[in-house]
Amino acid sequence: MSKHPGLDLVERARALQPLISREADEIERTRRLTPAVTSALIENGLYRVLLPQSLGGAEAPLEIFMQMQEEIAKADASTAWCLGQCSVCAMTAAYLDPDAADEIFNTPPGILAWGAIAHEVHAVPGGYRASARWDFASGSRQASWLGAHVRVVEADGSQRKKPSGAPEIRTILFPVTSATMYDVWDVIGLKGTGTDSYSVDNLFIPDKFAALRDDPSACHEKGPLYKLTTNAVFGMGFAATAVGVARSMLDAAIELARSKQPQGLAAMRDNSAVQGLIGRTEATLRAARAYLYATAAEVWRDLARGDPVTEAHRIALRIATTWTIHQSASVVDTAYHMTGATAVFAANPFERRFRDMHTIAQQIQARDTHYEDAGKVILSARLSTPPTTR
Repeated sequence: MSKHPGLDLVERARALQPLISREADEIERTRRLTPAVTSALIENGLYRVLLPQSLGGAEAPLEIFMQMQEEIAKADASTAWCLGQCSVCAMTAAYLDPDAADEIFNTPPGILAWGAIAHEVHAVPGGYRASARWDFASGSRQASWLGAHVRVVEADGSQRKKPSGAPEIRTILFPVTSATMYDVWDVIGLKGTGTDSYSVDNLFIPDKFAALRDDPSACHEKGPLYKLTTNAVFGMGFAATAVGVARSMLDAAIELARSKQPQGLAAMRDNSAVQGLIGRTEATLRAARAYLYATAAEVWRDLARGDPVTEAHRIALRIATTWTIHQSASVVDTAYHMTGATAVFAANPFERRFRDMHTIAQQIQARDTHYEDAGKVILSARLSTPPTTR
């Protein structure tokens, strides 16, 4: 049996680690991915991992995307974060007219980025008009198109509603050249993501560039990937990114422990406390990774055989995402403290990963309230058994 066509994206990601590692200082300094890194990601097709095959993308299984993220994150968290953000944005192609999707994703560089949901647009003949500013657009400095998730105001001033009565949210898409960019990303971690702000002024967006993202009735693709919401895939990708950061941090701490001898103390490699700490921390990281990937595999198996996405699937992905990010942060903290004063020097491979990991842990995917949401559903009559029992 031949391997999935997306599998070699993981191998390509691993092969790019030396380049990305060499460029990491410059990425940090300039707060942008370098041209060399961006070009390498494009040339190796990594941004197209979740793009439909009908548009020339890989349409890879969830686990392949996660493995790709993990490998890139071992070299640089900012690069992985931008790649993950823009890769998931490409799933929007499944909700667009094919001609519109082709224009966006098959005109080089074919990269879409967006920020947080906010604001509204006004319905006009043939499309929408927008005047607003959005924040948190990771990957926007590499993008050729930008997007925004907005409520719709009708010509009579009323808010457009879905059949359920909830506000309709459209994802409007427009060339980056139509927007004004704002350099605001002055932060402690993930500095290289260029997660800046952008605005448009009285911009007309044709109907074909306004998608009902994550609405099953608007999806043109039948593959299992597009049964998942972009939010769920964001979460799994960013959790895999956290695992990659934690893996590289722990590996660096282990390498240091093999040779470091603190003043007046036994060599770290001979210290039983260090030995036990490394063993327990290794187990923590392996357990978190195994849980994350087992959840992805379980959900994917159900979707691939034709099952719909269920509330149990949603909760399983949500708690796996949140818990894995928290455990990865714990591993990074342990490795950081284990290495002592060595960890505070920027020239050593600890300080940046510490800051990057704690920035990841501040993101929406790691909120503690996700556990409350999961517990509420598990205890409700809608879910008679916990979501991961098979």
